[in-house]
Amino acid sequence: MHRLSRRSIAILRTTGATRRAAAAPITSASLYNDSVGDNDAKLRWYSVLATGKSVAGRSSIQLNLRNGLLLGNRCESTAAASDASDPTAEKFEYQAEVSRLMDLIVHSLYSNKEVFLRELISNASDALDKLRFLSVTEPQLLKDALDLDIRIHTVKDNGIIHITDSGIGMSRQELVDCLGTIAQSGTAKFLKAVKESKDSGADSNLIGQFGVGFYSAFLVSDKVIVSTKSPKSDKQYVWEGEADASSYTIREETDPEKLIPRGTRITLYLKRDDKGFAHPERVQKLVKNYSQFVSFPIYTWQEKGYTKEVEVDEDPTEAKKDGQDENAEKKKKTKTVVERYWDWELTNETQPIWLRNPKEVSTEEYNEFYKKAFNEYLDPLASSHFTTEGEVEFRSILYVPAMEPMGKGDIVNPKTKNIRLYVKRVFISDDFDGELFPRYLSFIKGVVDSHDLPLNVSREILQESRIVRIMRKRLVRKAFDMILGISLSENREDYEKFWENFGKHLKLGCIEDRENHKRLAPLLRFISSQSDNEMISLDEYVENMKPEQKDIYYIASDSVTSAKNTPFLEKLLEKDLEVLFLVDPIDEVAITNLKSYKEKNFVDISKEDLDIGDKNEEKEKEMKQEFGQTCDWIKKRLGDKVASVQISNRLSTSPCVLASGKFGWSANMERLMKAQTVGDTSSLEFMRGRRVFEINPEHAIIKNLNAAYKSSPDSEEALRAIDLLYDTALMSSGFTPENPAQLGGKIYEMMGMALSGKWISPDAWNQAPHAAAAPNTQTLEAEVVEPEPVAEFNRDTGSGQR
Repeated sequence: MHRLSRRSIAILRTTGATRRAAAAPITSASLYNDSVGDNDAKLRWYSVLATGKSVAGRSSIQLNLRNGLLLGNRCESTAAASDASDPTAEKFEYQAEVSRLMDLIVHSLYSNKEVFLRELISNASDALDKLRFLSVTEPQLLKDALDLDIRIHTVKDNGIIHITDSGIGMSRQELVDCLGTIAQSGTAKFLKAVKESKDSGADSNLIGQFGVGFYSAFLVSDKVIVSTKSPKSDKQYVWEGEADASSYTIREETDPEKLIPRGTRITLYLKRDDKGFAHPERVQKLVKNYSQFVSFPIYTWQEKGYTKEVEVDEDPTEAKKDGQDENAEKKKKTKTVVERYWDWELTNETQPIWLRNPKEVSTEEYNEFYKKAFNEYLDPLASSHFTTEGEVEFRSILYVPAMEPMGKGDIVNPKTKNIRLYVKRVFISDDFDGELFPRYLSFIKGVVDSHDLPLNVSREILQESRIVRIMRKRLVRKAFDMILGISLSENREDYEKFWENFGKHLKLGCIEDRENHKRLAPLLRFISSQSDNEMISLDEYVENMKPEQKDIYYIASDSVTSAKNTPFLEKLLEKDLEVLFLVDPIDEVAITNLKSYKEKNFVDISKEDLDIGDKNEEKEKEMKQEFGQTCDWIKKRLGDKVASVQISNRLSTSPCVLASGKFGWSANMERLMKAQTVGDTSSLEFMRGRRVFEINPEHAIIKNLNAAYKSSPDSEEALRAIDLLYDTALMSSGFTPENPAQLGGKIYEMMGMALSGKWISPDAWNQAPHAAAAPNTQTLEAEVVEPEPVAEFNRDTGSGQR
């Protein structure tokens, strides 16, 4: 070891004063002395420059950077007697920063206190599995002929829980290794040894991974006592530790009443605030929730009762009142009472159905499991039981519910409790945020059981990884297979029921999941102009397309009635072209994201430049020559309200229509965006897009306007007719008029002109009530009146005086 200079020694004395409070004063002799004396457990300081060979393997180095000097300290410990009164008990120090580590485990690692029972039952299951595995080669381990089970006994009044298993148990050294060394998993160590063995394979039923599940007991306990006996040992040992202590004790069990044949008994002394966990009914509920499908039977100590009849003594005074004869035979009076007693009750009687062969499970069994697991009363529409093998292995059963839960129609919330995740049959969580299923498939219910899911130490959070992504893809694929099976079923009502409840979810998938557009599109259903209010699929639409039809036509509206009466449909109905009606607010966005289906583009018939395959260039040229200047005249009148005025090829009975631009919002989308509660109104003008005013040259109104332009283009009546024509086209095309009151005034004015004198003769018109008031409406000459002085008001008399 290199010597330190006196200056270095001075620095050590100055900076290390607080850390040497419990150590002997440092001298040059103690610095250079490497021998172990009586005070070997005390702190001794060494230079980091030393080779450290003499202390390697039994010293831990802590580095501190202070005044530019690296310092190291070594902590050594020896075993000491834990209790002077009990010479057999030995006290050991934890091999870690116990106070910090235990604080992390108790307060940070687990977010839910009730998981302590799940962790301890999982440890007991591992102990039983180890015994069963080792008994194959060592049958003498089962010489006591005990049943392989787990028993939980509670003392509600004292807040005590006893968890006993008849598993492999632990020896004294195993207690030190497994419970004395935090984060050392005995199960993981056992699995490693099994895998390294050449003559056997690993037992996949073992649950433990991290070596900290036992310490979850301190979430609810002040003190934990572990009494265990290994079949390989004749002695039973007791491990005892407290939540706030940095040490534990191990002693040999000498009380004959506490001896067990084999296995482990864990006794929890619950904290004052957590004594509710000692209630038998709560323990039973936790077992059913978390450990329902553990492969070994779990018994809980429950209060039971039975009814019996007991005799009741008759009151002498009542007998005299009834006038009963003493010699007559008396009828014995009885009453029914409930006799209470305590006994063991099997709690996890339900077997995991997903571990069975799907060929051996009937539909009734699947439906029964679905109703029991998810508290449903209706049979599911479909189910899928499958096992995935390869780089990712898991078993799963998925269900499509018959109806959407009441009051839970919000498809935006991805958090549901519909998927129950198990790892080796132990329930982990049902609170997911889109890790296993996208939110548009959040209505799918089921269980997923895997052996190698990447969980965090608390087993409550599923960590993102390649394995999770692969599982998600396969689960989504199976869900689509189920839904497709319903759609192809002979019973059409099943899919109609599904679509009524979950159609919006699939439309949301068209927006959010581009990768699965090919799976989603065949499942969509819409009402069309030829379906008589019945839903049709896109496949049925494509089959009904005309040979010359290239696109899939649709119109978005707020209802089927308004869609059927829109002027955009007129020419398409004449040509017998089918049009899809998108009446759900999410429909237009979903179709826009799909863009095409089977190489057929989706075309909105309310947008400009609609091509329906009947172009006649010569006729169009003639119409432009005839009405071209009229279009310019109308555009000049309307100004910035429209981008252009064109001759329409989609109208037959209506005089005009207002089409949307190719790249802007449609009338339906503009209406929806205006109705948004938190919408940004400042962007409406920008996103509204251009509007194209299309006229029908075959209509009488347009012909009259054409004549008006040629004869008197400045006529006020003609200009007012253009304004009214635009406003009516605005409404009939699905837009909202900017000034409804002004529009109403224009309509009333036009009605007055049209109805004036139509049913009333001129004589009757003059005799009408308004005719009598006609003289009052004549123009009179104004009379000039000179102003008079203001009268003064007398408050006493209440009169005025000039």
